[in-house]
Amino acid sequence: MKILFIGDIVGKPARIYLKESLAGIRGALNADFVVANGENAAGGSSVTPDTAREIFDSGVDVITTGDHVFKKKEARDVLEKYDCVRPLNYGEFAAGSGVLIKEVKGQKVAVINLLGRVFMQPVDCPFKAVRDIIEDVKSQAKIIVVDMHAEATSEKLAMGYFLSGKVSAVVGTHTHIPTADERILENYTAYITDVGMTGSFDSVLGREKHQIIERFVTNMPVRFNLAQKDIRMQAVIVDVDEDTGAARSIKRAEYKKDKP
Repeated sequence: MKILFIGDIVGKPARIYLKESLAGIRGALNADFVVANGENAAGGSSVTPDTAREIFDSGVDVITTGDHVFKKKEARDVLEKYDCVRPLNYGEFAAGSGVLIKEVKGQKVAVINLLGRVFMQPVDCPFKAVRDIIEDVKSQAKIIVVDMHAEATSEKLAMGYFLSGKVSAVVGTHTHIPTADERILENYTAYITDVGMTGSFDSVLGREKHQIIERFVTNMPVRFNLAQKDIRMQAVIVDVDEDTGAARSIKRAEYKKDKP
């Protein structure tokens, strides 16, 4: 099974690009299942029903999120009504779920979302949270994809090794900068520290670069608007053995709006 995992979708420019290009990309790759991190999809922060539907209509099967997911109150509806997950370690009282299982080509595929704690907001321990549910998830699905949404590369890599041999892939998101460390851990688990982002690359992490520079130089509050130029999609393609759930390969990919 080929799984396409798309890096953090940043606002309307990224959503438009997906609408125009994802069907063709998915077809060219023969991707069976598409997961995308959408925590920046609505105006650069959180996800709403309208933005979620736009992403699903583009060809995404499951949306993962992260630390910004609850910054818009409408996110609760998305988490409760759509194939969208929030970090598992927000705890049992948060809206939505941290695990979603879907049937793909007659095969059950699980998606788990985790949130790191290093340099991030205080949440429950992601290692303990996933440890407590992983055996139950494995009993339901052989193929398991984990979105580890975190700031620290060390925490992401530690999670990769923590889950190696137990899940099909541990994919890092949040920093919007792709890393070049894709690999297969223990001949089983595909891993990359960060997939990157989908949005404007004439920017700083999808925001107007001059505004970000002003903030750094002046240390004064500045409104961060979404950048609009040089739209790209960064992703990884993971090939998984359907019989065992083991990853065969993981490859980075980048697509530009002018050359989808």
